[in-house]
Amino acid sequence: MSVAAMLALYRGIGWGLKPLLPAFLGRRLKRGKEHPQRWRERLGVPGLPRPTGPLVWLHGASVGESLALLPLVTALRAARPDLILLVTTGTVTSAALLGERLPPGALHQFIPIDAPWAVDRFLAHWQPDFVLWTESDLWPTILTRLKARGTPAVLLNGRLSDRSFQRWQRAKPIIQHLLECFSDVLARGEEDAARFRALGALRVQAVGNLKLAADPLPVDPVALAEARARIGDRPVIVASSTHPGEEALIAEAHKALLPQFPDLLTILAPRHPNRGPELAGDLAAPCRSQGAALPDSGLYIADTMGELGLWYRLARVAVIGGSFIPHGGQNPTEAARLGVPVLFGPHMENFRDESEGLLAEGRAERVSEEGLAAVLTRLLDAPVAPKLADTSEGNALAATLVILRPKLPQA
Repeated sequence: MSVAAMLALYRGIGWGLKPLLPAFLGRRLKRGKEHPQRWRERLGVPGLPRPTGPLVWLHGASVGESLALLPLVTALRAARPDLILLVTTGTVTSAALLGERLPPGALHQFIPIDAPWAVDRFLAHWQPDFVLWTESDLWPTILTRLKARGTPAVLLNGRLSDRSFQRWQRAKPIIQHLLECFSDVLARGEEDAARFRALGALRVQAVGNLKLAADPLPVDPVALAEARARIGDRPVIVASSTHPGEEALIAEAHKALLPQFPDLLTILAPRHPNRGPELAGDLAAPCRSQGAALPDSGLYIADTMGELGLWYRLARVAVIGGSFIPHGGQNPTEAARLGVPVLFGPHMENFRDESEGLLAEGRAERVSEEGLAAVLTRLLDAPVAPKLADTSEGNALAATLVILRPKLPQA
């Protein structure tokens, strides 16, 4: 089947599913995966009026991509205040984060479902003049509609894991067609760039990782002072962005450490906060979203948004979730940037460059499930080092801006 035929079939399925999608979104709404007041944005229904002026649409799939976009949004606001900056994401958690951290003048909407009628409704309202996409969240209808409209688009922070590259190679004709919708691909590193070239991307440059240009995670100074006063010099482990199965592993490690560290506090921050109450029941642990205060010791479920900067600043050690299961790991740089020693499991394919860099610098260790408790014991026994924020100069952001500035729409 030709690429044109496959895309036509895909669009036809999108049309055919139109009557079913409101019910589908309703089920997701009940599970906390859609916003109760804004779920119609997923159908392309605008939640805000479009301001007058040239509009740049930036898209990041979830929290990690959103954080990578924030420094760029801030820099674009400063350099070109005449531009309207529209940021889209696909998850409730990323929307909440951007609601707190987007600079004044930038707008947020949920990305529409990749069906022709939803995409066309979205594009007809917002009329983007320039599009900045992140990593590898390629939606066929959106990208081909943009190309048909003549809207220039650039892929930022391009990332391709081993698994994604192998999978995409099996569908190379259609992937090449989608990558040709971008005038430029700005990849995180040379390995990612080589993979994009192999898949047929037109213009590829390795400019560095935008996630490393992000500011240190923010914190409420009052909450931090109160937490430090409560905890004192007790040891604290933070297990962040954990996935199902990993919380039980961390709980077992916590239990094994108690004879040597009876006042140990282990904070579990699940990747999906809506799992918090369930975890609290399974582990018999207090839960922040249910109003439980930070305990002196034991397990604590930190299932609220926007507080990871608080937990990392309390931590003696950070354990990165998504790495002890075949998920590919979560972002290890946020903890390292705050001077916290980082541990992760064997699966860090999604953050290969970041994790390898931290390993080379001695700021992280890769551990097995069986060795987790022993490594935690050694790190908790070590002298407490002062926590200094990373002073990365954000070269990736500077390089990205140099390339983007002449491409931005004029007033």
